[in-house]
Amino acid sequence: MSTQTPTQSTPSTHRSSVPSPPGAWRRLADAVTSRRGAWATLVLALLVTTALMGALRGAEIARADETLPPGSESARAATLLAGFPRSELSPVMVVMTRYDERPLAAGDLASAQRVGEAAAGSVGQRASRPIASQDGRAVLVSIPVRADRPNTDIATDVTAMRAAIAGTGEATAGDAGGAAGEPRLRAQVTGGPAFGADVAGAFDGADLRLLAVTVGIVAVLLLLTYRSPVLWLVPLIVVALADGLAGVLAKAIGQAWDLSFDSGIVSVLVFGAGTNYALLLISRYREELPRTDDHRVALRDALVATGPAVLASNVTVVLSLLTLVLAVLPGTRGLGPTSAAGLLVAAVFALVVLPAALAICGRKLFWPFVPPLPSRPSGTGTAPHTDQSAGVGPWARVARAVTRRPWPVLAAALAVAALMAAGLAGTRVGLSQTEQFRVASESSAGLQTLARHYPQGESAPMTVVSRTEAAPQVAEAARHTAGVVRVQTLAEHDGWSRTMVVGDAEPDSPAAQDTVRALRDAVHAVPGSDAVVGGQTARQVDAEAGARHDLLLVAPLILLVVLLVLVALLRAVVAPMILLLVNVISAVAAIGLGTWIGRTVFGFPGLDVLVPLLSFLFLVALGIDYTIFLAHRTVHEAQEHGLREGVVRAVGATGGVITSAGVVLAAVFAALGVLPLVTLGQLGLIVGLGVLVDTLLVRTLVVPAVLAAAGERLWWPRRLASTQCQGDSAASRWLGPDHQSSDS
Repeated sequence: MSTQTPTQSTPSTHRSSVPSPPGAWRRLADAVTSRRGAWATLVLALLVTTALMGALRGAEIARADETLPPGSESARAATLLAGFPRSELSPVMVVMTRYDERPLAAGDLASAQRVGEAAAGSVGQRASRPIASQDGRAVLVSIPVRADRPNTDIATDVTAMRAAIAGTGEATAGDAGGAAGEPRLRAQVTGGPAFGADVAGAFDGADLRLLAVTVGIVAVLLLLTYRSPVLWLVPLIVVALADGLAGVLAKAIGQAWDLSFDSGIVSVLVFGAGTNYALLLISRYREELPRTDDHRVALRDALVATGPAVLASNVTVVLSLLTLVLAVLPGTRGLGPTSAAGLLVAAVFALVVLPAALAICGRKLFWPFVPPLPSRPSGTGTAPHTDQSAGVGPWARVARAVTRRPWPVLAAALAVAALMAAGLAGTRVGLSQTEQFRVASESSAGLQTLARHYPQGESAPMTVVSRTEAAPQVAEAARHTAGVVRVQTLAEHDGWSRTMVVGDAEPDSPAAQDTVRALRDAVHAVPGSDAVVGGQTARQVDAEAGARHDLLLVAPLILLVVLLVLVALLRAVVAPMILLLVNVISAVAAIGLGTWIGRTVFGFPGLDVLVPLLSFLFLVALGIDYTIFLAHRTVHEAQEHGLREGVVRAVGATGGVITSAGVVLAAVFAALGVLPLVTLGQLGLIVGLGVLVDTLLVRTLVVPAVLAAAGERLWWPRRLASTQCQGDSAASRWLGPDHQSSDS
């Protein structure tokens, strides 16, 4: 290895391909790649990470499935209901039927009563009297439990009830049983608290599974990308450290600001983005190594070349995520600052910690395909250097073919995008409670049993809270509302009355939502009632309204943020608008394709309320990363070789790394499918497909076609004319008058 310092190189061994960078990037690169600086950076990073993780450990966050907008009518109803005595109690329902589906006999009804009493006694409560269904084939017992606790605590009570039922010998819990000599009754514990308890059970160990799958995916893909038994470990360890710090930091932010968010999404974003940044840096590092015998000089130049693009892409996603603070849905709003913090951590580790680690490890980290030294030809154990940036290689050949005939490519791309977007036609937004989780559960089966034998709205009645003096008129208005089958005033407290309203439609269904809207209109019209309508379906109505509000407000802000970042990076006006339009078309097409596949292959009945906005955010903000990487390289190449050839060389130089990064990001998002929440499965499917489409088609075919078809007009008001001038090169004009060519 050369003994020269990292900031020097001899003309015979090094000719940098990177224009002289602004002072800040040069100083950062020198600091983290020098011998002492690299070790100091790693030690400091480990100390800070350990200290922060220790200080922030123990932070807790609200459940990520909270979707009730704070200012909604459902929220006001919940606040009023909280003032009623015993408001913390919510019914767990035990519904019992015969396994042979025959009508219940007198002995069966007596057994059902004893089963209900045993279940209630196991949690220190009293059961309601058994209520037989009109068809005589089912009986229902209600048991109140405290619902103002975490689902994990409620699960303890539900488990005790199920054990007590099985211990009576007169019924079997769940679907087990029914054989000869066994009890004739099937008892299913269901209702809101039981459903929440089953959900908590389904999430047991889910975060660990997600982390294990994510790490495994990244490890395999990095190993295949680098074909080295050692190299892949360095970025994986760095990104894993970033994920650990980002996780505790996100929880601390969530606890401090009382935010509800899903930590799994934060982890996936950190791993996906962090790995993408690492791929870009290491790819450029490998490209620079054959130009110098000092790996620190190559690493410095790689960091200088890729740093601005990484920073620009990171700022784009971070600012886009921060627009979510304006959302009204808690799960969406909470994801903004927590994910933004996680991605900032990922960028710091990629731009500071990873270069330091690579500097310490040296050139042999690429074994067995070590890039050759410039002073000798490649031999055994080295990979011959192919300069894809010179316009050779498969990616450059594809780009050259596209730039020769760009208009047919654009026409075909628009047709394919329209076909993919058609998958959105007829899509329902909003899932019922039983549709939001992919795992089968006793509580979900019990709700289906209730729907078969009782009025479908019985399992999730609507609740009207009104002034006591107007309660009779409110009840009368409710009885005359279409879709209502039963009305009962239950309690009065402090001048307010609570009235239960049962509808005839399945909870959360479009018909049930229409009943909620009609009921609200009816009770609001009662003078002096101040009536509000809450309940499960009312919450769904308000959540969907909040989702529409968030999409219409936040999506334009995301587009504005991305546009401003592109304008600042490219110093052009037309190109950012056209590239952003391409990205939006790609995002909408991907959402349509993912929705169609989810409906036809996975049987998703519709999209969860959070999915449209989050999918659009991630597809636009993360997808623009690859546009930034490609456009940034195009600007550099076009200044030396002209626009058309610059596009070809840029695609040739970045095609491999962008494809690798896209595959990694898509696979990481697909890992969300291991979680039982349908929302995350849909998000992983749509974003994963969208990233692949963006990587393999948009960035490879459409963007080069757009750049070639528009020509120099695309970059107005700047010019990218090629030049061979030494003193006043285009690169110097781009970087500013204070920076000159670094070719030495």
